[in-house]
Amino acid sequence: MLTNSLFAAVETQILGLLLTFPSSRFGDVCLSPIISWEMGSHFRSYVWDPILIISQIILMQCIYYSFLGLWLAGVDGLVHTSRSLDQVFNYEVLGFSTTQGRLSMMAFILNSLTCALGLWFFIRRGKQCLDFTVTVHFFHMIGCWIYNAHLPAALSWWLVNVACMALMAVIGEYLCMRTELRAIPVNTAPKSNL
Repeated sequence: MLTNSLFAAVETQILGLLLTFPSSRFGDVCLSPIISWEMGSHFRSYVWDPILIISQIILMQCIYYSFLGLWLAGVDGLVHTSRSLDQVFNYEVLGFSTTQGRLSMMAFILNSLTCALGLWFFIRRGKQCLDFTVTVHFFHMIGCWIYNAHLPAALSWWLVNVACMALMAVIGEYLCMRTELRAIPVNTAPKSNL
């Protein structure tokens, strides 16, 4: 918070100096119209903040693995199987042939719905939902690659993850767009009868 106010103060001072200098100091280029135009276009502008983006990526990874663990624990409670990291990272567990594989697929799909809610609550930008979805699944693929010591080769793993990416991105974007397109109240004062 302190750094944001410090940067804002420095930015204000620099812009003030640029606007007060005559254009002859900068050669033939006058910076005043450019800066005033950029200052006027701040409605829903996107400021690149790497700390915010990295913290949102970490938050989405935490949501992904926390809720996947909860969904898998629920599935394990239904079929009374032991819990292990293989259910999360081993691509051979996801399969159509066994009941455990189908239930694990169901947990992954339910997790994508939960992560879509995470996108809605924490990312809140429809344009960024696909970016964060692909990032979460990319890091999951890297984790599976490290855990198995080779890239996942099972078709079922790829199908489940592509379906989960599609669900998470589309539902997250739908929820965020509904929030972004909500009517903005202009006047909340009661109307007078004249």
